[in-house]
Amino acid sequence: MPSRRTILGVVAVLGVGLVASVAAVAYGHAGGGRHGVMKRVVAATIDEALDQAQVTPEQRASVHASRDRVFVALEEHRRARLARLEEALALFEADRMDPARVADYLSRHEAEHRRMADAIAQAITEVHAVLTPAQRTAVADWVRAHRWGPRG
Repeated sequence: MPSRRTILGVVAVLGVGLVASVAAVAYGHAGGGRHGVMKRVVAATIDEALDQAQVTPEQRASVHASRDRVFVALEEHRRARLARLEEALALFEADRMDPARVADYLSRHEAEHRRMADAIAQAITEVHAVLTPAQRTAVADWVRAHRWGPRG
C-alpha cells in the first residue's frame, strides 16, 4: 500500500499534468502566440520602469541582456512542457504507480523550476549592479505604483 505522502505526490503530479494539458490545448488553439504577446508586455513594462529611472542607453542595453537571458530560460521550460505532460500521463496510466519514478519526475521538475528561479535571481542581481541607488529607488517606486494584483 503506497504511503499517504506518495498518494499526495501522485495527486499533485496529476493536478499539474491536468493543468498543463489544459494550458497546452489552449495554447495550441491560440496559434502559439500568447507567449510572444506576454514577452512584449513584459519588455514594455520593463522599459517603462527604466524610462522612469532615466537610465543611460548602456544601462538599458545591460538590463535588456539580462531580461533576454531570463526569456531564454523561460522559453526552454515552455518547450519542454509537452514532454513533461506525456511523462506525467504515462505515470498515471501505468498499472501500478512506481514511487521511485514519481519521485524522479518530481525531482527533475523541481530542478527545472530551480533553473528558472536562478536565471531570474541572476538577472535581478545584474540589474541591481548596473543601476545607481537613485535609479533602483525610481524603479521600485514605479513597481509599487503600477504593480498588478491586490493592493494594500
